[in-house]
Amino acid sequence: QNLLGNMYVVGKNLPQDYAMARQWYEKAADQGNAAAQYNLGALYHNGQGVSRDYATARGWYEKAAVQGLSQAQLNLGVLYYNGLGMSQDNAMASQWWEKAAAQGDDLAQTKLGLLYENGRGVPQDFAQARQWYEKAAAKGYALAQGSLGFLYYFGKGVPQDYTQAHLWWSMAAVQGDKIAAQERDKIVTKMTPAQLVEAQR
Repeated sequence: QNLLGNMYVVGKNLPQDYAMARQWYEKAADQGNAAAQYNLGALYHNGQGVSRDYATARGWYEKAAVQGLSQAQLNLGVLYYNGLGMSQDNAMASQWWEKAAAQGDDLAQTKLGLLYENGRGVPQDFAQARQWYEKAAAKGYALAQGSLGFLYYFGKGVPQDYTQAHLWWSMAAVQGDKIAAQERDKIVTKMTPAQLVEAQR
C-alpha cells in the first residue's frame, strides 16, 4: 500500500496523483507502517493532494518518529525549529535531530551542529558542534564542510587554522557551495605560501 502511494507520488507506471497517494498511504499508515506515516506527513507538510496542515503533518511524523524512522525525526525537528503547526521550540528540535543524527542522517547532524554552535535549545558548545559537523562532512555533506570551515576560520572550539578552513571550504565548493567558494577565495590573502600548499594537498 505504501509502495502504491509512492508510485502515485512519482507517477511511476501510474499517473501522478497525490490524492490517490494519500488514500494508499492512509491505509498503510493506519496499520502502523512507519514509512507510510512519514509519507503522509510529508503530503500534509508540503500541501500535496491535501491542504497544507502542519499540525496533521506533525501527528503523522510523530507516529513514524517514535518507531525510529530518521526522516520523520528530522522533519519533526524542522517543524519544531520553525514553529510550524506548534510553538517554536529549539529544545524539542534538538531532541528529534539528535535521534536522527544518531542514526547517521547527515542533515540532522549538521542541523544539530548549528544548534550547538549557536546555543539554541542546547548549551552553546563548539566542540559538540564540530563533532556533529565532522560526522556529516566525512560523508561529503557540503553544508557541514562549509560550517567546519567557519569553525576553523574563527577558532571556535578548535585552534584558529586557515589551512583547515581553506581545506573544508574547498571541499564544500567542489559540490557547488557558493558561500564556501567565496570564503575560500577570500582567505587566500591571509595565508602564507606554505599554508596554501598544505591546504591544496
